[in-house]
Amino acid sequence: MTRPSAASDTSESDAPDRFEAGPDATSDQTGPGLGPAADDLDGERRGPTVPLPSGQAKHRAPTGEDSRFEQVLETLRKQVLDLEFADGLDGAEEGRALKADVLAQLSDYVLPRVRRPDIPLLIAVAGSTGAGKSTLVNSLVGEQVTTTGVRRPTTNSPVLACNPADVDWFSEASFIPSLPRVRQQGLAMPGKDGMLVLAATEAMPQGVALLDTPDVDSAVSAHHEFAAKFLDAADLWVFVTTSGRYADARVWEFLQVARDRDTSMAVVLSRVPRRGRRRLLDHFGAMLEANGLGHAARFAIPETDQIRGERFTSNVADHIREYLADVAGEAEQRDRVSRRTFIGVIDSFRTRVPELARQVERQIETGHALGAVVDDAYSDAQERIDASLGDGSLLRGSLLARWQEVTAGGDLAKSMRPRGKRSRKGRSEQAERGRRVGALEDAVRDSLEALVVSAAERAAERVEQRWRKVPGGDALVEKALANPGGMDLARQMRQEIGEWQREIAELTAADGATKRSVARFVSFDHDVVALVMIIDLLGYEQTRSGGGAHAAESSGPSPQRLLKGLFGAQSLRSIGGSARENLRRRVLGLLAYERVPFDTALSGADIPSDDSAVQLYQATYNLEIAR
Repeated sequence: MTRPSAASDTSESDAPDRFEAGPDATSDQTGPGLGPAADDLDGERRGPTVPLPSGQAKHRAPTGEDSRFEQVLETLRKQVLDLEFADGLDGAEEGRALKADVLAQLSDYVLPRVRRPDIPLLIAVAGSTGAGKSTLVNSLVGEQVTTTGVRRPTTNSPVLACNPADVDWFSEASFIPSLPRVRQQGLAMPGKDGMLVLAATEAMPQGVALLDTPDVDSAVSAHHEFAAKFLDAADLWVFVTTSGRYADARVWEFLQVARDRDTSMAVVLSRVPRRGRRRLLDHFGAMLEANGLGHAARFAIPETDQIRGERFTSNVADHIREYLADVAGEAEQRDRVSRRTFIGVIDSFRTRVPELARQVERQIETGHALGAVVDDAYSDAQERIDASLGDGSLLRGSLLARWQEVTAGGDLAKSMRPRGKRSRKGRSEQAERGRRVGALEDAVRDSLEALVVSAAERAAERVEQRWRKVPGGDALVEKALANPGGMDLARQMRQEIGEWQREIAELTAADGATKRSVARFVSFDHDVVALVMIIDLLGYEQTRSGGGAHAAESSGPSPQRLLKGLFGAQSLRSIGGSARENLRRRVLGLLAYERVPFDTALSGADIPSDDSAVQLYQATYNLEIAR
């Protein structure tokens, strides 16, 4: 946006008709009112007022008796209040801003007016740095209620001027409860940053309050939010900007908010120089029209040094004072202004609440995507483990060598003997046999441990890599890594394998498994037989039948043939099925524990619940039905 050149136009009398201009700084006469007059409700021609859209007069602001409407609004407010957003994830920044915006307007503007429709009309004077808002407020009130100065930003604590009869309504119990405030005593004095100063004065008519707000383009970012909070709670905006700053982007951001909410508003262009006056006003007026703000009442204040006691000494602000007196002079007219703003705010929820719901949906979708990454990674880990447990791929290296030692040494046959017959093996032979069987047992545990630990580590790496590619995912990864769960997976896996082997030994000793005739006449070492069954479960036969070199080179009887001889095919299938499912359940439990840090990081990320977006859409529908 650009400003016109003011070099060639010096005629003050050429003020555009769309503005009501104040007098020159050197004049003692009230300048002509050039703004369009509006019909008042009684049909008399009065000063300029905020025009209402066609058909607006038939609506009314809901009263405190409209319990259904208030209940719907309260439900909406609670749903918005309960929303949480996960830091850094898609929709978080936008969602929090929309949440704060909707919540503030519900809590500070809409609900108070539903509960008490007779509350004072709040006029907020807002605008650019150095625009003279505080001077204008003092001039409108007729006495000093707020402090001006050369320091920028000047208004570090907003001042609210009202009649003493109204001051209690603006206490913490009724007006923006979260905001601290102090009551002004005597001469206007600034409060602390972030504190509202209440200035009770008989100069203000009862039923009307005037608020001097922080600069909307302040160098202090907190002032922007502060200004927005008060504008959200106001019935009428008097927006003041200067001839040097009216095209600034920050000015138009606030003006467009008023446009989108159909807020009752007047616009004041201050510090207008005599030279180029008409071109400035033309350009500003064209910008208002182009941005959908042609309905706003418009005023101009010339450059002037006629200021004393932080007020204008001449009648510079009379035209604005008359406008406000006209707007706020009668209860019916005040209701007309507040009604327009109120209905505009309610109408704006048709788009603002669904937009908030869309940001919630973005967070939910991101949460689902992150959760799916964890599910897929650990599901793939389980599938890899299941495949490796049955295809014989573990029967190589150390495990294969230990199995070959056991079979070559005849340890399987020697572990069996006729019942009632004592073993005549010497101690050294028994020790050697025990060493070979123990080595096989260790090799089984090492192979299974390595398989599960490797699969779990690959799953964790996959989750970490995928999460880090998502905006905000780095923080979730760091949170997960900072809380690993405290379990030593390798150690726990060895413990699980030992318990699993003992359970297999118990299965082979069960009555149903030993009723076969051969088992009635032969006793055997159940721990050794459990190892044989583990070798069979790990896919010895699949590798052998498939031509696998490692398993095919093993000597001795095949595990399956030996086991069938002891238990029979049916019992063997039953024992094998139970043992296989037992191991799978243990591995699933370990993988589930390994994913806990990721699940915990995700569940603690304040991602909205799946039904929260639906509830917001439903609340929007309920609001339309109840209005």
